[in-house]
Amino acid sequence: MNPLESQLHYPLGEQVPAPGDALDIAPGMRWLRLPLPFALDHINLWLLDDAVDGVPGYTVVDTGASTDASRAGWEAIMAQQFDGKPLQRVLVTHCHPDHVGLADWLCTRWQVPLAMTAGEYAFARMMAAALPGVDGTAALPHFQRHGLTDADMLEKMQSRRNYYPSLVPAVPQCYDRLQDGQVVEIGGRGWRVITGFGHSPEHASLYCAELNVLVSGDMVLPRISTNVSVFAIEPEGNPLQQYLDSLNKFHALPDDVLVLPAHGRAFQGLHTRIDQLRSHHAARLEEVVEACQQPRTAAEIVPIMFRRPLDAHMLSFALGEALAHLHKLWRDGIVRRESDGGGMIRFRTAR
Repeated sequence: MNPLESQLHYPLGEQVPAPGDALDIAPGMRWLRLPLPFALDHINLWLLDDAVDGVPGYTVVDTGASTDASRAGWEAIMAQQFDGKPLQRVLVTHCHPDHVGLADWLCTRWQVPLAMTAGEYAFARMMAAALPGVDGTAALPHFQRHGLTDADMLEKMQSRRNYYPSLVPAVPQCYDRLQDGQVVEIGGRGWRVITGFGHSPEHASLYCAELNVLVSGDMVLPRISTNVSVFAIEPEGNPLQQYLDSLNKFHALPDDVLVLPAHGRAFQGLHTRIDQLRSHHAARLEEVVEACQQPRTAAEIVPIMFRRPLDAHMLSFALGEALAHLHKLWRDGIVRRESDGGGMIRFRTAR
């Protein structure tokens, strides 16, 4: 076990739901899991008892990516776990493919509404449509400006222009808006929306005081730190600062809240995990400052922060994350940003 994981408490131990199966995680709430075609090979979904107009059924939080394996997983779940009751609502934490990919498929199949924040819904619609600026081709000049010169890797990234639409082929044409502080009633219980930033445009976590349960999505994960990246559509962004600021919103919750993350196992020890995440990013920032004693591109920072081989998929996130750490240091006045005659950007420690 990761030493950091040992500082947390896992009420269900090593138990995870098998494909098509479900585990009771809280009253009126079950834990589902679907496969993903990435190194991060699964996503957790949460099935909540609910009723609409007096008809018992379910609300699901997150959907999985649009893959044959995920659809097969859903078919098994609907056959084995629904007990003849309908799906009443699809609630999605954020716009990333593993969370929203099958929202349209489920909403259309059951003729039910989608609930998301406005920021997440808008980005999902833009990326599913592969609009210029959010399609894969926009990433190439962005990464080239920040030091990526490997022709083979650039070609592989170019081929990823349809990556998002392949996993999110459609998004429902209308939605119910979630907003920070809003209390959503699910199964007769109130769930408060807690928005977060940095990982995605307007991520929605959900907290139920009655159950002392937090559906954290990707904002707080037990084993890994969520990706925080500067992307081409917001090239001057400071997402790491946004993410660290967003973690403050969870401090008021009880430390023994049961945290239900999108990846990994349900755990207790929220405040400990937040401290771990802050320490992790502080250590990465120290590494970057040390490296920037001489001018560095973001691409040159990647092997300092990520000491393992990276394919094109992982490199795109690693480079974005390296840039997020550089941008926080730049905005804080700790490093300065320089552009050479060819437009390539480097960072060096401010003197």
